Amino acid sequence: MGMVQEFKDFAVKGNVIDLAVGVIIGGAFGKIVSSLVDDVIMPPIGLALGGVNFKTLAITLKEASADGKTAAVLLKYGNFLQVTFDFVILALVIFMMVKAINNMKKAEAAAPPPPPAGPTNEEKLLMEIRDALKK
Repeated sequence: MGMVQEFKDFAVKGNVIDLAVGVIIGGAFGKIVSSLVDDVIMPPIGLALGGVNFKTLAITLKEASADGKTAAVLLKYGNFLQVTFDFVILALVIFMMVKAINNMKKAEAAAPPPPPAGPTNEEKLLMEIRDALKK
């Protein structure tokens, strides 16, 4: 029973849950970036280059057999370019997010601490009693 309890303690710790949430959100964010690249950025670039669809760009290393038993061997450099654009944009967005978070942390650290609060009415009354007892 001890191992099960240890696993529960490990799995319920905040760091593990935070990591799981981060991975899930990161996966969803990756899909958003892929859609941005595939559906928004690459079509105009392909159009500017004469209607090229980057995902279909490939070099045929070996033709398919005439009887269809053997598939063609392709070097799919277009898909590689697409994935590289995905990565560059994702890395740029993450860089900008980390930079913004670091700037916020620096601004918090540079902000002067709030002035100490004055004595409460109760504290003032206690000080008056203290002073009266001293006399």
